[in-house]
Amino acid sequence: MSAQRVVIGVDSSTQSTKALAVDLDSGAVLGEGRAPHTVSAGAGRESDPERWWRALGEALAATGWADRAAACSIAGQQHGLVTLDAAGRPVRPALLWNDVRSAPQAAALGASFGTAELAHRTGSVPTAAFTAAKWAWLRAHEPAAADRVAAVRLPHDYLTERLTGEAVTDRGDASGTGWWGPDGYDRDILGRIGLDPRLLPRVLPPGARAGVVRAGMPLREGALVATGTGDNMAAALGLGLTPGRAVLSLGTSGTVYAVGRSRPADPSGTVAGFADALGGWLPLACTLNCTLAVDRFAALLGRDREDVQRGGTVVVLPYLDGERTPDLPGASGLVHGLRHDTTPGQLLQAAYDGAAHALLVALDDVLRAGGETPAPGEPLLLIGGGARGRAWQRTVLRLSGRAVQLPDAPEPVALGAAAQAGALLTGEPADAVARRWRTAEGRVLEPVPRDDDALERITDTLRRARTLQEVPPAQR
Repeated sequence: MSAQRVVIGVDSSTQSTKALAVDLDSGAVLGEGRAPHTVSAGAGRESDPERWWRALGEALAATGWADRAAACSIAGQQHGLVTLDAAGRPVRPALLWNDVRSAPQAAALGASFGTAELAHRTGSVPTAAFTAAKWAWLRAHEPAAADRVAAVRLPHDYLTERLTGEAVTDRGDASGTGWWGPDGYDRDILGRIGLDPRLLPRVLPPGARAGVVRAGMPLREGALVATGTGDNMAAALGLGLTPGRAVLSLGTSGTVYAVGRSRPADPSGTVAGFADALGGWLPLACTLNCTLAVDRFAALLGRDREDVQRGGTVVVLPYLDGERTPDLPGASGLVHGLRHDTTPGQLLQAAYDGAAHALLVALDDVLRAGGETPAPGEPLLLIGGGARGRAWQRTVLRLSGRAVQLPDAPEPVALGAAAQAGALLTGEPADAVARRWRTAEGRVLEPVPRDDDALERITDTLRRARTLQEVPPAQR
């Protein structure tokens, strides 16, 4: 009997690190580990990369397979700016994707090049979330820190380099920086924001090996390490996603995406034209406010998050951290249409509706941006922490009018990273590994009639409230 082959996939997300040890042949999850991160409160959103490293070690150890796994891969939260000094130590805490202080820098970049030109160059119109805007913010607000920077990394790059000693990244995560396009790093954009391209990692081709685990690391010395990728790209791999199949992910952020056959370039900025972790594209729309915003409304109302009630005409725009889609980085939460007979349960349901609205409105745009024709009969794959909640499931069914499939496989981001690791051993494409593991299978919820009245109420409220949500130039 041949020896069991085990790979480990890691999801280093905003709130925590998750690791799964997976049997390469069957796809069975043999062990899992989790360790929390710490995110700052206040004006910005920052995390200490050293805490990510410690969490990685804790999560790997908890799988029970860290000393035996043949290969590993790390997926990480997109866009985060990790700045390292000449000794490889963080110059300052990492600026995270949901830090909106860099909104003026994103706007300046758009004005400098033009949104259509940026979409042509990089596939996306940068918002405050993008790494390019964050580096420009650092240059403007902390020039002494910027001058000390000897290397710039994304979260998954940082962890991969700690394991292997190799300064590498992949095309999927690189496509979320705002300074990478199909021809590589864009020197014009880098020059405009004052970033030396020599500080950036090498972009490896899909399926390449990043390196091997060095001695003294929290994994077996000599284990293979794949390139890794961004969290959304890894989830697409972990579900074995094929072109035209849409995914709605409900987590700290909300995302809707699909593998596309053609390169997206949306000058409106609604759809980000990301690369996937293979050789294709991953058009994606993203919101800042998703499960945490709804949970905050539940806490304010003193209710369980599932304690919702249909009915009423109240509208909630739960933009508690600004918003990315629509691009309103200075926005705050808004409640409209509150009446004497509005119940707390109706108000909480309206928060769910407001959080899901932008994602579901953008769904067909995402598919078209990737060269796909929307197929209303195709079930929408629902993943992320929110996907386990009945109230979220019912909200997505009601506002989409589509069937919804709930994959049984846990942690698709970590599974996608595990599939990347497995592909190093088998020679298969990583998404083929995941399809062999049958990761996308799960219960299908039948569609219900779409609640067009609720969608229109939210759209109308947003249109009329836009002047309240814009930040006056004097306050930027």
